[in-house]
Amino acid sequence: MAKKLALSKEILMSVEKPARYIGDELNSVVKDLNETDIRFCMCFPDVYEIGMSHLGIQILYDMFNRRSDTWCERVYSPWHDLDKIMRRENIPLFALESQDAVKEFDFLGITLQYEMCYTNVLQILDLSQIPLSAHDRTDNDPIVIGGGPCSYNPEPLHEFFDIFYIGEGETVYDELLDLYKIMKKSGYDRKEFLKKAACIEGLYVPSLYEAAYNEDGTIASFEKKIKEIPDKIKKQAETDLEKYYPDKPLVPYIKATQDRAVLEIMRGCVRGCRFCQAGMIYRPLRIRDVEYLKALARKMIQSTGYEEISLSSLSSSDYKHLQELVYFLIEEFQDKRVNISLPSLRIDAFSLDVMGKVQDVRKSSLTFAPEAGSQRLRNVINKGLTEEIILKGAKDAFDGGWNRVKLYFMLGLPSETEDDIAAIAELANKIAAEYYSIPKDKRNGKVNVVVSTSLFVPKPFTPFQWEAMNEADDFTSKKGYLMSCIRKQLNQKSIKYNSHDSELSVLEGVFARGDRKCAQVLLSAYRKGCMFDAWSEYFDADKWDEAFEENGVNPLFYTHRKRGLDEILPWDFIDIGVTKRHLISEYEKSMRAETTDNCFVNCCGCGASVYLKGGCKF
Repeated sequence: MAKKLALSKEILMSVEKPARYIGDELNSVVKDLNETDIRFCMCFPDVYEIGMSHLGIQILYDMFNRRSDTWCERVYSPWHDLDKIMRRENIPLFALESQDAVKEFDFLGITLQYEMCYTNVLQILDLSQIPLSAHDRTDNDPIVIGGGPCSYNPEPLHEFFDIFYIGEGETVYDELLDLYKIMKKSGYDRKEFLKKAACIEGLYVPSLYEAAYNEDGTIASFEKKIKEIPDKIKKQAETDLEKYYPDKPLVPYIKATQDRAVLEIMRGCVRGCRFCQAGMIYRPLRIRDVEYLKALARKMIQSTGYEEISLSSLSSSDYKHLQELVYFLIEEFQDKRVNISLPSLRIDAFSLDVMGKVQDVRKSSLTFAPEAGSQRLRNVINKGLTEEIILKGAKDAFDGGWNRVKLYFMLGLPSETEDDIAAIAELANKIAAEYYSIPKDKRNGKVNVVVSTSLFVPKPFTPFQWEAMNEADDFTSKKGYLMSCIRKQLNQKSIKYNSHDSELSVLEGVFARGDRKCAQVLLSAYRKGCMFDAWSEYFDADKWDEAFEENGVNPLFYTHRKRGLDEILPWDFIDIGVTKRHLISEYEKSMRAETTDNCFVNCCGCGASVYLKGGCKF
């Protein structure tokens, strides 16, 4: 029997990429509603192609659907064309698998990966016909849960969510679903359920906490409203990485941003870059068994038909069995012509040797992430790279046949000077010069050095969380200065420059470190039509300026203001294992341009070892 679609054939044929909305992809799960007790809808608040590339949802989708009593489905943000039709025709947003309205589900889980997707969260709720404010929801509305890296400062979104899950989803979701199932059978009451859920470690129910403010706008206190719930929310970190992983991942009908099988080889990072939130919140390092990964790779390729497999982690070079795993994959899938993707590699002799075996060196490009042009500034951010290492890596790559290099830097880092910015151009020039030092008969055409700059955003739970951020005009000026420096280089014709949008990055900074007062700004911006702000062609800075002004909120309070080390931060009620004492120590060392060894060399005592039995053993 054919599945009844939520949208008519006429509507589907009138929108761009109708395959975004029909479901029924390879490995999607369909269950009998008569045999399930809980309906959970997982949401990525962006377009289908981006959401289908997200590994976290794939893991949770598989985990939930392993439960015989739960059916997990998916929903993504409808693109502008369908959004208009759904509002005009009063069509409620629907899940892909059943095509049932999201408002009929027990839970709506929304992953929060990027601050510029926040207005899309409101779009999802609005189109689902779920009240935007958690206070207005009844027992008949889904419980709305937020998770992902942005939930480590949930306060700008506090008004719109019932629960925030702090940490990795494999740990206490079963406990939450079991609680719901019991209460559903014995007489469900939304408020009572949220009180009990708030007692589960790692779950934050914002309606049960309140913030008070000083006259200067800083937080005076953050207190719980009832005594049964914890003062601090402890991050959840899964230590058994073989417990859940999808060996039959979903395969989209249309090309996704990351259209390949993804094999997560480890979680966490030992490097300690001071700007990197992921490197702090995903500690401690946990490594997957290589034999488990080999077996998993076989199953994933067999169940998906993918022709590429990506080894995923924050720093793949630190996986101690990388060479063994890569060589196995090459041999195992040689006949099937499966490509192997190796992101997050440091460029050293070992990495180049491995990459040379898995890539067509005449077509690929290599990525370096120096982050800063000068050695002083690389020490400030604890990057752990010297110019000698960078240039040697480039030279080895060019000798190996590569002729295209991507360089990633940041502008606006703490203590940055014009000399540091000029050093970006100079380093790019030196890398191009390494190529031209090779004899002509051994070169592979012209060299192409692509310099990309993102704009520094101080993120919660990093040593730079107290730092001020540049204003948009400062970023724009710095980008112009860097471009002028590139034009002065001998090899300027070999260097291409790309940069991020200044105003967009500053807005990201507001919501990265914002407090509860930012929620009304979000709501105002959404009502003015702001959606898909992460897409530069749809970002409207004027509407955001109006939203801030209407709500009496100065965005510079959250971005351009340096915080005191004793100030109560909006996210201080969350315990990620890494201690504030460690973050302060790293911040102070950064101001002296002192570096800290990575975890393999010396334990820095960051505190994350509390998640591991017997502590870190590297």
